[in-house]
Amino acid sequence: MVFFGCGTAVVLGGFTGGIEAGFLGVVGIALAFGLAIVAVAYAIGKISGAHVNPAVSLAVLIKGGISLTDFFGYVVAQILGALAGSGLLSLVVSSSEKLSGFGANGFGALSGVGLGMWGAILVEVLLTFVFVMTILGVTSDEKTSHMGGLVIGLTLTLVHLIGIPLTGTSVNPARSLAPAIFAGGEALSQVWVFILAPFVGAALAAFVHKLFFCKDCCKKSQKTAK
Repeated sequence: MVFFGCGTAVVLGGFTGGIEAGFLGVVGIALAFGLAIVAVAYAIGKISGAHVNPAVSLAVLIKGGISLTDFFGYVVAQILGALAGSGLLSLVVSSSEKLSGFGANGFGALSGVGLGMWGAILVEVLLTFVFVMTILGVTSDEKTSHMGGLVIGLTLTLVHLIGIPLTGTSVNPARSLAPAIFAGGEALSQVWVFILAPFVGAALAAFVHKLFFCKDCCKKSQKTAK
């Protein structure tokens, strides 16, 4: 996801410091992230649930779907995967005379519209909340779970359409950390926002889903435990 999503951002002009690629560039980048998660969901969904996102793993942990040990295992794997994706992208960028950047997130001067820090935090919390609520909703019902990959991918595309000009769209701490490490400088100093805010948004989504939508699944869990 990092290689194809952030790679598309780099190829189409990037979103750090402005959207040179314009409307079609934003749509292209959004689709790249969305289609990447569709591919991942159907490729490894049956193996691991295809979280590829520490914020999603946190939400699943809060709902009781994985253990704390599993959560840390997921996060380590997600960060390693993101670093590998950024590493591959760096090889492509370094071999080109025209390409630059790694698709890092940012606010202030690194935002396409100059969004401030508090605005970036609000945006990332909200977008992650919507994204994770969709994931929990579509995967918790057997009637809709088979459509999960497509629905999740389209929702990720949706949040990117508005989020790219604002922050570059994180909603995924691992996706933000790896490009920031490779980019360094201001992107790295700001990455804490794109780690903290998605976790907050995901936790809120998990608690809201448990409170209002998870009565049946909680009963099923209790029956299974008995």
